[in-house]
Amino acid sequence: MIPRTPNAPGWLTARPIAHRGLHDVSKGVIENSLGALRAALAKGYAVECDLRLSRDGKVFVFHDDDLGRLTGESGAFFARDALELEQIALSNSRNKIASLEKWLATAQGAVPLILELKSDFSGNLALAAAVAAALGGYKGPVALKSFDPALIAALRRKDPPWPLGIVAQESYDDFAELSQTQRITLSRFTHVTETKPDFLSWCATDLPHPTCELARACAGIPVMTWTICSSEQAAAVRKHADQIVFEGFEA
Repeated sequence: MIPRTPNAPGWLTARPIAHRGLHDVSKGVIENSLGALRAALAKGYAVECDLRLSRDGKVFVFHDDDLGRLTGESGAFFARDALELEQIALSNSRNKIASLEKWLATAQGAVPLILELKSDFSGNLALAAAVAAALGGYKGPVALKSFDPALIAALRRKDPPWPLGIVAQESYDDFAELSQTQRITLSRFTHVTETKPDFLSWCATDLPHPTCELARACAGIPVMTWTICSSEQAAAVRKHADQIVFEGFEA
């Protein structure tokens, strides 16, 4: 880890982060929906969400690469144009798939937003450019993160005003799309000279982890950890992380 002064403002670790918003399917509040965002806003929580591109290049808030789990539709998310996606309802919800534009208009800078850029690790950097453009006029606190170092490196080269982070875990065996070279880059963190992360977002079950301990001790880089599902788990990780991303309870 290269010693540096990270751009890690105090708001990044001040208030627990609601994972994909403060969702509760039993109440019809679905993950990454405007309803989940509003529920988090009402409690004053920071909010994490996932970003993907439509076929025609508009940024939407949605986690999966396939529509099936969260909607009544099927097929790849990126195969649909924006006008189609905006009309697709989330299952068991009054909400439809939200664009980043609507997400920002709803948040209005009230709480920090932690935006995760999803990736197929193909080298396509269009999402990074589209997100940066969408955030151009937004005044609220925002941080960007991704598993894909190529997206974060692309943003870093533009000297962005937002904190940038790397999402990481111990093993990448479940990432079928990765080449062996990419697995080595991720597991050894050799992308750090290009990504220069301001924070790390690490899988809770991997903590404590040497990379996180070194980042915190030697570079002052804060670590957020996911996904925390109980107050007991939150207490257990506090020694090894500066922030939690939680769901299923109120932190």
